[in-house]
Amino acid sequence: MATDQGLVRLAFETEGVDQVLATLAHTVSPRILRAPARTEQVARELDEFFAGRRRTFDVPLDLRLSEHFGLTVRRHLLTIPYGRTESYAEVAREVGNPKAVRAVGTACARNPIPVVVPCHRVLRSDGSLGGYRGGPDAKRLLLDLEAAA
Repeated sequence: MATDQGLVRLAFETEGVDQVLATLAHTVSPRILRAPARTEQVARELDEFFAGRRRTFDVPLDLRLSEHFGLTVRRHLLTIPYGRTESYAEVAREVGNPKAVRAVGTACARNPIPVVVPCHRVLRSDGSLGGYRGGPDAKRLLLDLEAAA
């Protein structure tokens, strides 16, 4: 889903797309439902990403659904390079709040633009996956895709 400013939400089918759209229509704008042309660029870039021809996204982002600490964390996620991972603790240190490991996990879990804002690149300190909005299979698929490149 996108606004005039850019991509505002990317949802997995498992989230219930109709529910996501209804929530966005209420919190952002009902016009979000009538602007499918705004998502053409991100659809193309996602296709390229999953085909292994894209490592970064150029689509403009609308981060209005990210606030405060979550916004800080999501901006940091954009700096984690393709094929690399960081732990939740490392992200907490990088954003200047080393004790906020759980808050980093929450910020990742609530990331409204997964894949493009690569929260899948954040793992537990022991290397295990941790949670993911799209589920563990989706997180593993993304990490495997990036590791294969």
